Amino acid sequence: MSAVLEKTETKISPRIETSDGFSIHKISVKDYEKMIEIGIFDEDDRVELLDGVIIEMSPKKTKHTIVNYLIGEFFQDNFRRQTIIRLQEPIILDDFSEPEPDAVLANLPLLKYLENHPAAEDVLVVVEVSDTTLVKDRNKAFNYARSGIAQYLLFNLNTDEIEDYREPAADGYRFKQTHDRTASFNLVAFPEVEIKVADLLPPENAATK
Repeated sequence: MSAVLEKTETKISPRIETSDGFSIHKISVKDYEKMIEIGIFDEDDRVELLDGVIIEMSPKKTKHTIVNYLIGEFFQDNFRRQTIIRLQEPIILDDFSEPEPDAVLANLPLLKYLENHPAAEDVLVVVEVSDTTLVKDRNKAFNYARSGIAQYLLFNLNTDEIEDYREPAADGYRFKQTHDRTASFNLVAFPEVEIKVADLLPPENAATK
């Protein structure tokens, strides 16, 4: 494992300074949720809030969908009695970020989230599945680390590898390890459970798009 992901600017500001001198005010989570409440966005709009900016999410290809399903099945089989399993649902990182990761394990109890989505301190692990959005999803590691989330798993569908980020700090995760299809790993929150990468991916000879 090696040190990774250094970032010089980690301060969150309600204003973005552009290169041509203009100031753009960020949208807060509170305002974003009001926009959803009054119908500006609905469940058919594939968007998320990151650093005060509303970002359009890319459509999922078929392999992405299958891997999401396999992750959900594994989490259900192994962690459903110990955690809340959320698939493609929002979490709140800070006042300006409400992403919708592909999978999240959050602390019990379920009814804790009746009024509010899980906050960063509720989250045990975040999972993103990536093919065409790899650069964006790698950049999200800064947001997850800055919020103190202990582990971020990034499934790189282009190489069938999992990028495993751990030890969050204000400027990014301190350590990263990449697991290929033949490897096994564990979760920071559940070190006793061995996870085989191959169990979370379709077989190599399966027909995918």
